[in-house]
Amino acid sequence: MTIDVWVQLMPAGYTKAAGILAAYGRQDIIEKGGTPETLLPDMDRFGVDRAIITFSDNEMVLKAVKDHPDRLIGQVHADPTNIMEMVRELERYREQGFVSMRIEPFLWRKAPTDRIYYPLFAKCVELDMAVQTQVGQTGPMFPSFTGKPVYIDEVALDFPELRIVCGHLGWPWHDEMIAVAWKHPNVYVDVSAHYPKHFPPTFVDYMKKFGQDKVLFATDWPITRYDRVFKELEENLQLEEPVKTKFLHDNAVKAFKLDA
Repeated sequence: MTIDVWVQLMPAGYTKAAGILAAYGRQDIIEKGGTPETLLPDMDRFGVDRAIITFSDNEMVLKAVKDHPDRLIGQVHADPTNIMEMVRELERYREQGFVSMRIEPFLWRKAPTDRIYYPLFAKCVELDMAVQTQVGQTGPMFPSFTGKPVYIDEVALDFPELRIVCGHLGWPWHDEMIAVAWKHPNVYVDVSAHYPKHFPPTFVDYMKKFGQDKVLFATDWPITRYDRVFKELEENLQLEEPVKTKFLHDNAVKAFKLDA
């Protein structure tokens, strides 16, 4: 029962992601879109039971979740430019069953420790929602400084109850990310946007050993392809039980409280 914790919805013709889609060889998505109609067949083909989905249009996500409540789980995409409006939006979407909030700090060119995010973090603690955020280098053409994992260290110190899932391994600062996740009980890492063949050796060692309870399966679909992801998981990582079950399922359930 695999859970993909980082999935992007994109309507057909969504040109804002054209650059990163082209870099990953997914020009087809611009034409046909990354929608439930294209996502669910991929999930079925590769045994992905559930996916946490998000998009800048939260109503599009809500509709997808309502149409497929047994497969798709909502995540609020946060816009911190109007802080109180976003606080109220978090409450509204939580009532609709959304389990987490996504922030992508590079979009706002403000590190996760910036004051614009702190009311949102506090609201997530109050609502028992997780926060998922981008760490590491940015794929889109934005400055990468906001993705330094050491910022998460300070956030976790200020909000020890907040469950934080850090996307994209934190590469090229993955060792820094490992240190932060090791230090804080409620900090996790997901492997979205990276093919398993290219996981750094120190990160693979971490996920197999002392970090086996902290690493979550994620793809950044439709940026990456499920066929290549699962092929390389088997060929390059060769995870043994129970590490594989934790990675594909159990850690996601714990980090996002999916059994609540």
